[in-house]
Amino acid sequence: MSNIKFGTDGWRAVVGKDFNAENVSLVVNAIGKYVFETLGGDKKILIGYDPRNMADVFSYQATEILSGLGFEVLYSEKIIPTPILAYSAKDLNACALMFTASHNPPEYLGIKFIPDYAGPATSDITDKIVGSIGDSVEKFAEGKIEKVDFRKNYYEHLASLINFDKIREYVLKSGETVIFDGLYSASIGYFSELLTNYVKIPFKSLHMEYDVNFGGGMPEPKPKYLSELIEQIKNSQNAIGMANDGDGDRFGVINEKGEYVTPNEIISILLMHLKENKGYEGPLVKTVGASLLLDRIAVKEGIDVIETPVGFKHVGEAMRKFNPIIAGEESGGLSIKGHIPEKDGLLANLLILEAMAYYNSTLSGLQEKLYSIVGEHFYNDRIDLKLDSQDMVKTVLEKTKTLKSVGSYSIKNIDTKDGVKLYLDNNSSWVLVRPSGTEPLLRIYFESSSLENIEELKKNFMANYKNLN
Repeated sequence: MSNIKFGTDGWRAVVGKDFNAENVSLVVNAIGKYVFETLGGDKKILIGYDPRNMADVFSYQATEILSGLGFEVLYSEKIIPTPILAYSAKDLNACALMFTASHNPPEYLGIKFIPDYAGPATSDITDKIVGSIGDSVEKFAEGKIEKVDFRKNYYEHLASLINFDKIREYVLKSGETVIFDGLYSASIGYFSELLTNYVKIPFKSLHMEYDVNFGGGMPEPKPKYLSELIEQIKNSQNAIGMANDGDGDRFGVINEKGEYVTPNEIISILLMHLKENKGYEGPLVKTVGASLLLDRIAVKEGIDVIETPVGFKHVGEAMRKFNPIIAGEESGGLSIKGHIPEKDGLLANLLILEAMAYYNSTLSGLQEKLYSIVGEHFYNDRIDLKLDSQDMVKTVLEKTKTLKSVGSYSIKNIDTKDGVKLYLDNNSSWVLVRPSGTEPLLRIYFESSSLENIEELKKNFMANYKNLN
């Protein structure tokens, strides 16, 4: 048995190496044991998969294992985005297994366990699952397999959250063109169906076919992998570009100028929209790695901020506890009040169109509105620092807590909910040092209100790091 670990969003490994039939069997049996002992044998289990290599094969292996134990298993009849499977778990009071590696390189695959609350399994749950890997599991009943199309109820649920008529009116009046980059992902056939049959607007598209190699790129909706979409936007008069990651739970957006709009900006704009236009009440949930931009707009809107460690399992847990207006993370995941405690890239795309419709504004216009309210911009960067051992990672983290300054800035406050975050005394800069969790690697995040400050922070912090080493 290999060293199987669940990270912030499930277990992931390279297909044909650690992700093999033997290890999948071990993990699935352990999940079955957890569900039976915790929730009972009557709990249905849903299984879905994204377009990755062997995802259909391994997901059906899991279906046979769980039905063999005695569970009723509802197996997606085709590739499905994670948020649709997660919503279906809530809708059917079931648990779910999603075979995906999200935005990871094409050679990876993974298993994401979704309990019946419809969000990522928290660490207490995954610790129990990992702790029982290799234990014997007895058949308790005659199981059942049913192939299911999970789309309809999810679409109807989105129709209760999103004003499709308002979007349609805006798009047809403004002449805004929506260009959807399928990015070879699980959203293909789903987001396009929402636009065609529910929003009922014309749109353009590209990369609308599944490819286990994701076109030679990565299934990640960031500028590096959206070059063709950006080019199309720049060659259009009035267009907005949208894409999702490999399993459809993250979003990427390009404004009508051909510029990438960061998740921090999108979440901030949607917070304004949901508060001002739709009357949503509650706090904002954000991660410790998210921008001060979110804090600033929350203050302007009179909204409390709940901060969590990085990872949507923490964000989702806070959603269940605090019922926020919106919850999101800087890597491109969000959800809102009334929806599931799981990130949803399809929902995010529709919310952006809805915000534009309510404000009767282009996306760049909404960015201008946001910054006019906040009064300053924020810039971010990250350095990944490899070390010799996990012991060195712990040593550096402990010594980072003893720093008194970074360059000319004094450290105003230290937060240790996830790594070590240093808030600086100019009140618009911070440095976050987090361990990767799977290798001796530190992720060092920087934010400040100018690009010059970012470069100075990087230079001065790394000088401190050399002294720590």
